[in-house]
Amino acid sequence: MALPPDKTNTSNAQQDVFLREVDDALRQDQFEGFLSRYGKPLGAAIVVALAAFGGLLSWNHYRTKGYEERTEAFVQAGDRLQASNLDGAAEKLRPIAATNGSDANASSARLMLGAIALKQNKPADALKLFRQVADDANAPQPLRDLASVRAVATNFDAMQPQDVIAQLKPLAVPGNPWFGPAAELVGMAYLKQGNQGQAGPLFAAIAKDKTADPGLRSRAGQLAAALGVDAVADIVNEKGEPYGKTPAKAADGE
Repeated sequence: MALPPDKTNTSNAQQDVFLREVDDALRQDQFEGFLSRYGKPLGAAIVVALAAFGGLLSWNHYRTKGYEERTEAFVQAGDRLQASNLDGAAEKLRPIAATNGSDANASSARLMLGAIALKQNKPADALKLFRQVADDANAPQPLRDLASVRAVATNFDAMQPQDVIAQLKPLAVPGNPWFGPAAELVGMAYLKQGNQGQAGPLFAAIAKDKTADPGLRSRAGQLAAALGVDAVADIVNEKGEPYGKTPAKAADGE
């Protein structure tokens, strides 16, 4: 007589699979994905800061020259990033990041240098830059929040789950600009704690967030469904298509 399957072992095995899959996704921290998700907010912050900076300095030739040099440096850094010339881009960004000010220009340059460091397999350098922005009380709050998310993602394996939750839970709420990536990390921390009851609904909320990255929504949707949260109808895959639905067949006669 066949013995019934051990539900506890099955559940643990499924959770291990979840953790490995999402951990792999977190490790695939492609620079292109960073630019795709955060390029617009960073660009907007840079443009606003530069515009304000330029307006204040219209009467001062020396400062106007500095404004123009920063603008040109960002343009050149962007061109080099597109050409996969990471060292060249970093060379243009370092002088901006090294300035004493805590404006959006310096903070954005540090964030971009951190992303370049990750791409170059230098997580310690990246973590230092992200924390520098996150801990800067004078930096723009949206960039500080982004830096917090990036710092936790970079150091996730070395952190205790409760520390991840404490740092990112305030950002892991729908409507926050960084809800998707922050909530994914908080959800993973819940899973490490064995708290599937809180992880499942959080992953489902990410899957339903139409402003989140499609790849992130797909990962979160699959995890939510596997954890028993009924959100499949609202989940999409990487192509933005409904996840878990089978197209109707004409031969079915329905």
